[in-house]
Amino acid sequence: MKFLCVAATALATAQAFTTSPGAFTIAPSTPALNNVFTDNSAAHRTRRATIVMDGKANAIRDRISTVNNTKKITSAMKLVAAAKVRRAQDSVLATRPFSETLQSVFGGLIQRLGGEAADLPLLTQREVNKVTLVVITGDRGLCGGYNSFMIKKAEARFAELKAQGIECDMILIGKKGNSYFARREYPIRKFYETGQNPDSKQALAISEEIINTFLSGETDAVELLYTKFVSLIASTPSVRTLVPFSASEISQKGDEVFQLTSDGGDFGVERKELEVAEPQDFPNDMIFEQDPLQIVNSILPLYLNGQILRTLQESVASELAARMQSMQSASDNASALAKSLNQEYNRARQAAVTQEILEIVSGAAALE
Repeated sequence: MKFLCVAATALATAQAFTTSPGAFTIAPSTPALNNVFTDNSAAHRTRRATIVMDGKANAIRDRISTVNNTKKITSAMKLVAAAKVRRAQDSVLATRPFSETLQSVFGGLIQRLGGEAADLPLLTQREVNKVTLVVITGDRGLCGGYNSFMIKKAEARFAELKAQGIECDMILIGKKGNSYFARREYPIRKFYETGQNPDSKQALAISEEIINTFLSGETDAVELLYTKFVSLIASTPSVRTLVPFSASEISQKGDEVFQLTSDGGDFGVERKELEVAEPQDFPNDMIFEQDPLQIVNSILPLYLNGQILRTLQESVASELAARMQSMQSASDNASALAKSLNQEYNRARQAAVTQEILEIVSGAAALE
């Protein structure tokens, strides 16, 4: 009776790993082990893929498929971000002729006016009792520490001004910064979205808000906090004073442009320093149809508009570069995880095959 129970158990075990009931039939005149391991036997011809009875291998296989799909998505997002960085680069280059002409005309007028230009409202320095911070962040995430670095910089600057007894409020550009500071009840004057393709219309709305706030006396200075584009793997949160303007900074500050390159499938950035535009020469006997002071006063809002547009484009380029780097890191991590899971799957599958062989051999030995 004991022998019959063992034989029945072995037969049931063999049938669990075959597609036909007679796959492991033992010939009376042939040893059991030869029947099991013969290449032409029915067991090998009808055997299915190895299945781990606890489902571990199947779960690992599904996870490998998920990781590979995630890698495809992150790789595609990296390429999309690279294309948008190139578009931002083209936008910066397209605005260069206007900026150079504006800088040249402004420099020539300042030289012509001399000390008279100091009387213009946008060039007048006054005692600072209140500062407006213009903070540029992104509208979306998945860009590494781009948004968090900018938010921390703005918080630190806000706390620094408060410690000096200076009042502060904020003009926020970007959904991420707005959602963060709004939850913490910071004084927010205005909010604008960043977008992926800033244009002059958006920059004009921001510059008008800044000028109106300063000229009405609601604030004594306006500081811009943005992310300076350095390279595809580095960007620097920066602070600069927008209003009141510095005549020397406008007429003597150079510029730089960046260009996205591709070498051997790897993206890179080339930066080029541009010299200061030469001041336009206005002869002393030249008669202006309008007062030169009025011309300078009209140029300053245009200059502010151009600076805001430029910083928006640079911030967007920094965000896209951070997203490229983040997606590259995600793709590399997915590759490493898929490799590790494949090794784990192969070990589980090998253990399952070994277990099957032991069960079959034990069952065959019990039938002898």
